[in-house]
Amino acid sequence: MTKTVLVAGTESHVGKSTVAAGLCRLLARRGVSVAPFKAQNMSNNARVVVDPDGNWGEIGISQYVQARAARISATTDMNPVLLKPRGDGESQLVIHGKAVENVAAGSYYESQWERARRAAIESYQRLAERSDVIVAEGAGSIAEINLHHRDLANVETARFADASIILLVNIERGGAFASLYGTLELMPDDVRDRVQGAIITKFRGDEALLTSGIEAIEERTGVPILGVLPYDDPGLPAEDSVSLPQTGERAVFGDDDDIPDCRSVTIGVPRLPRVSNFTDLEPLTNEPGVRVTYLPLDSDLSRVDAVVLPGSKNTVDDLLALQNAGFDTHLAGFSGPIVGLCGGYQMLGERITNAALESTDDHDAVSGFGLLPIETHFSAEKRVERVTQTLSPVELLSGVHGTVSGYEIHMGRTTPTQPIDQPIGEGSAAVNHVLGTYLHGLFENETLRAGFVRAVFRFAGKSPPEKTVVQSSYDDAADLVSTSIQITDEIIDL
Repeated sequence: MTKTVLVAGTESHVGKSTVAAGLCRLLARRGVSVAPFKAQNMSNNARVVVDPDGNWGEIGISQYVQARAARISATTDMNPVLLKPRGDGESQLVIHGKAVENVAAGSYYESQWERARRAAIESYQRLAERSDVIVAEGAGSIAEINLHHRDLANVETARFADASIILLVNIERGGAFASLYGTLELMPDDVRDRVQGAIITKFRGDEALLTSGIEAIEERTGVPILGVLPYDDPGLPAEDSVSLPQTGERAVFGDDDDIPDCRSVTIGVPRLPRVSNFTDLEPLTNEPGVRVTYLPLDSDLSRVDAVVLPGSKNTVDDLLALQNAGFDTHLAGFSGPIVGLCGGYQMLGERITNAALESTDDHDAVSGFGLLPIETHFSAEKRVERVTQTLSPVELLSGVHGTVSGYEIHMGRTTPTQPIDQPIGEGSAAVNHVLGTYLHGLFENETLRAGFVRAVFRFAGKSPPEKTVVQSSYDDAADLVSTSIQITDEIIDL
């Protein structure tokens, strides 16, 4: 019989995705057939995988990452319901990998929740037929009493999967013991009885300082503390933009203090209000000497060596936000490498037509940045597909060649307005130091990533530092869990 453990939280951003991935890799190391699952997710970071019929569909990135940690191929059954926020309280609803409709929160619960629940149960049952263990990830807080009757990712999953529950609480923000106690008190009784233990996450300092508090909370609740997880990020891709700075703030990722400025480069990324698939940039942050900085929209580009425009869930409105902030002027005067990914690719063109489909306002056409001779026409059709392209050498990628793989998730069709290099197939364009492509996961291709990094260093007039071999982030997550947490056989057989 399949055993299911639900990794739930007292709130969002407590480390559920990391613990779930770590458990998946631990079990995979020991030869256990394990699969990840999240009944309902809300994220604009998606990956393209196969559905039960062999067609392409999309799921949230956390379950894609957890599948890789489990050393299996990801499928849409691992995240059967995905909500992709579009802004103004509306989300695109994706069921079994396919976009269904755009819904507001109220209408989703009124008209689509039962359908979503059936989809989640169907997917869980298919996974259970071929897995010994399912590591399910909850969403947000399991103690939202206004949502208990329709909490698909937490309460409903615990029930239909007959799951044991591990409850995570973040101590970084303070009040962890009160949060844990209150969460346990507010959970439905039958779900509360499933809690096998709790984990304190994101702790900095001497664990001995927690001893008296742990003893007291265990005595009050009867729930054992399974361990204390130190604040040690293994570097897994983030699920949502909570991990990014706010729109008007700056933050730097991948900054290595051991590398002097003369051997490092900075890649600037505008912090779009509706950014999606920002995890496309994460492989660059692991490159020695490469810093990825998220910029306020009104930033000049004097302190960056390259610019990457990320994807957007609402390309037109984010384009207009950049233009209103004057970013287009700064970009036009920038002489370093510029790369646009998906929505960022569309922005680099001359114009976008039928723009109302990607905007909250009634736009017929909007002008792009005009750095690539292309135009995009939006339509209701959505392209969701994994692709492999033959790469033709261009200067911006240091002349690398071969094949690159990734996935496309986008509305609209982009066509050249004049003959142009298309180095990554039909869905790309390159002119001098500017490159645009629909290919998400571009920088996950090691050869291409290395070529781009070399080009950035060359444009900056610098030499890159030597690259060192590091352990995978999946194994780092597994080591973090195994050295910090005591999980009994009653919860999961490790």
